[in-house]
Amino acid sequence: MGKLPQSLLRSSAVPLTSLLRNKTLNPNSNPKPKPQPPSPRPPKPSLLLPPPASSNAPVLFKSPDLSEAKSVIKSLVSKRSEAVIDSLRFQNFLLQSYSAASSSFSDTLSLFDYMLATLPSFTPNRSSFHILLSLSCNDTMSSVHRALNLMASHGFLPDRSTADIALRSLCSAARHDDAILLLRDLYSKNSVVPDHHSFNFLIKHLCRHRSMTTVYTFIQEMRDLMSFTPDLVTYTILIDNVCNTKNLREATRLLTELARAGFKPDCYLYNTIMKGYCMLSQGNEALRVYRTMKEEGVEPDMITYNTLIFGLSKSCRVKEARKFLDVMTEAGCLPDEVTYTSLMNGMCREGDELGALRLMAEMESRGLTPNSCTYNTLLHGLCKSRMLDEGIHLYENMKKMGMKLEMGTYATFLRVLCREGRVSEAYEIFDYAIESKSLMDVAAYTTLERTLKWLTKARENGLAV
Repeated sequence: MGKLPQSLLRSSAVPLTSLLRNKTLNPNSNPKPKPQPPSPRPPKPSLLLPPPASSNAPVLFKSPDLSEAKSVIKSLVSKRSEAVIDSLRFQNFLLQSYSAASSSFSDTLSLFDYMLATLPSFTPNRSSFHILLSLSCNDTMSSVHRALNLMASHGFLPDRSTADIALRSLCSAARHDDAILLLRDLYSKNSVVPDHHSFNFLIKHLCRHRSMTTVYTFIQEMRDLMSFTPDLVTYTILIDNVCNTKNLREATRLLTELARAGFKPDCYLYNTIMKGYCMLSQGNEALRVYRTMKEEGVEPDMITYNTLIFGLSKSCRVKEARKFLDVMTEAGCLPDEVTYTSLMNGMCREGDELGALRLMAEMESRGLTPNSCTYNTLLHGLCKSRMLDEGIHLYENMKKMGMKLEMGTYATFLRVLCREGRVSEAYEIFDYAIESKSLMDVAAYTTLERTLKWLTKARENGLAV
């Protein structure tokens, strides 16, 4: 994990639950930010360019051929349907449709010039240039600057919406370094400061594809350059990322900064931290986060209960986890397939496969349908306990429903069948794994081959299998 800059690293090793209770709020901040996931909002509706009103509108450009696109426009002009062809919204739709069919910035720019020459009523607006800008982000940076310069030459200087579209397009093309360079360029030349939605979108992508050192350095640079201050969503993105890497110490530090910045953890953030503890099988800490959440007046949601039940079950504390079935029902959150699958997984860990089978029957009696994960979890548990007859019955049901076998389940199933001398059935499982596309041919065959070799060697050495 990278080194934190001083602005983000001012915290000491404080217990996480005490940090969650911190109510010190910045008087200039919102006391109760609305709970929201750390995902950025989509572009503003005004920037989206929907097709004409009819959802059954014909596809105008079926190929990227530029001459064909020009012919279509020429045909429309000859018909002189002014209500359609003279509509700027429709003209932008033409441009956007061709950009999607062509994926070539140079060809789309040529069509843009052709429209200017052919359609007297075509007066490009900001959305027209944003179409070109978005496509240019799949090309070189010189194309991006060419689109921006063309836009400026028509009187449209880059603004926040321009920055947002460029950043999203570059990140979608996995060009994160170029996105940062463009951000600096837009600020130095046009004093454009993106909003928090744009910043958070970029930070989320950097967290996925760059080291935390790079992320923290970028945040510090934006603080110094544009006076950017992380908001609750920013901190949630960062905490979610470090929790996914099982670095709860880093999460604690970030949580301290969040409190000092004047924010109070919301339900989503509590769930994120609880998930981090569950990944480490620290059921006690997950329970402590849940209690703190309740004490702070934050109402748990379905994800909270499912996360807690998963964590307790993973820690082999199924008895405690089952109590939350009633708790969540009383809170208005009805148990679902995820809830029951987590409990079954915990029961199988404790060696109570028969209890897991009874729980699946209870699940079905409540009108819930076990999914592929449920069946794989239970089948894996039955095979590990050598309850082969029950496992084969469950497997037959999976076949009828066309469910896929997970790698761990498949490997355990093969080994148990081979141990019992039922090699022909193991080959049948192999065939199904290939036919159902559960596994790649090589992976399925390699697993079967290794199992048979292991069985042969064990028997040659007189080992019990």
